[in-house]
Amino acid sequence: MKNILKSRLPGSGGLVTLSALLSLGVVPAAFAQTSGENAPAQPASPAAPASSAGAADQQQAPAADQNAAAPTGLWERSNLFGDMGGLRPWLAQYGLSFGLQETSEYMGNVSGGTSRGGAYQGVTEFSLGMDTQKAFGLPGGIFNVSGFQIHGTSLTSRNLQTLQNASGIEADASTRLWELWYQQTLPGGKVDVKVGQQSLDQEFMVSQYANTFMNATFGWSVLPSVDLPAGGPAYPLSSLGVRVRATPTDAITVLGGVFDGNPAPGEGDPQKLNASGTNFNLGNGALVIGEIQYAINQPPANNSDPKPSGMPGTYKLGFWYNSNRFADPATGVTGVGGPVSHRGNYSIYAVADQMVWRPSVDSPQSVGVFARVMGAPGDRNLVDLGVNAGVTLKAPFKGRDNDVAGLAVGYAHIGSHAQDFASAQAASTPGYPSRSAETVLEATYQYQIAPWWQLQADFQYFFRPAGGIPDPQNASRRIGDEAVFGLRTTVAF
Repeated sequence: MKNILKSRLPGSGGLVTLSALLSLGVVPAAFAQTSGENAPAQPASPAAPASSAGAADQQQAPAADQNAAAPTGLWERSNLFGDMGGLRPWLAQYGLSFGLQETSEYMGNVSGGTSRGGAYQGVTEFSLGMDTQKAFGLPGGIFNVSGFQIHGTSLTSRNLQTLQNASGIEADASTRLWELWYQQTLPGGKVDVKVGQQSLDQEFMVSQYANTFMNATFGWSVLPSVDLPAGGPAYPLSSLGVRVRATPTDAITVLGGVFDGNPAPGEGDPQKLNASGTNFNLGNGALVIGEIQYAINQPPANNSDPKPSGMPGTYKLGFWYNSNRFADPATGVTGVGGPVSHRGNYSIYAVADQMVWRPSVDSPQSVGVFARVMGAPGDRNLVDLGVNAGVTLKAPFKGRDNDVAGLAVGYAHIGSHAQDFASAQAASTPGYPSRSAETVLEATYQYQIAPWWQLQADFQYFFRPAGGIPDPQNASRRIGDEAVFGLRTTVAF
């Protein structure tokens, strides 16, 4: 469940009935992908679905940007349906906005895996947002609700069995609520508080450049996806909680939050345990998370202001702690030889995004690099080290200012106790493979047909899937290395 998109859906806020009618009128039978978070340095990434938080934040953008005339031509405007005959600007007068985005992809493995073949996966994202100042005079308030209609089949679970899912939109077919929250900016504008059902992959551990890639580990990383209960509150799940954000200076942002410790408690598939996204759970332990961000040479809030000459970058340090009990991968299965479980779990992580080259300040062309490292204790986690890094080139060809080409690597190291368990299995099953680490290489190219329509071609190669687990058809050998090709399309309505 990963990379969830970030070319965020326009925030939305009108009547739910209005949104439902619009959705029924425009959603095709089943294809689509969400697009990545558009940043000045590069287009958005399809790794994980985008919340309407982006749109909500846009409602508080500087007036100079808000008043700029938006393109209205079919191939220049930001969404397929434009202002919908004046409906969008009319709703905006009352602080209401809505978003609808469809992402579709087809991926297939031509080698390795438990079998070979392809699979279609798609997700329709819809969101409603409200600016409370415009709606009824309360300054600094934003209300957001968003959801998914997920369709298709996961290639990873059917053919690959990897820890790092081939796609960030893979999930069980369902129609579900995603986020439901209210955010209030406090007087002075330096602090805001968000309360409600939230997906942490929208604000924590985020890498701007990593969002270009399709593999889920470049969105919500493999380490929390595997180690946290139910994969943590990330696409397509979310948890009740409170998040506080402070910006003491233009360069420093501090995030902190407390959330329910398990978005889908119980035995079995978490997405089936919380099939509609409406299990508003509390009392399942606590997940505490914090992050500090330092940004350099960022573009000015007002486009008319001079731009810094230095290369923009963002650096983040963070941690999470979960208070639940976690089974020991070596002894938790047998109950022999050590503690069956451990109290609490934690991780420390670092994220870096840095532009390293551009011909000039005003050039659309640039090269950006990213790196993200996460560690967790090996006595209670299947993955104790997650690393991903890569490079992206925006505007790789003349006349293709919004295309992006990228190359990245993801690494998931198997924890020491999980390795011990695999070694013990080998004693009773001759030839049973040992486990070490899984590595994925990804090469991708995003092609923008129009601001509202992107195509993305993708290739991934997995070394030692799941760190070297045995082939179900022959336990004396591991699942073979896998070559995966994919094509994704994303349309914002």
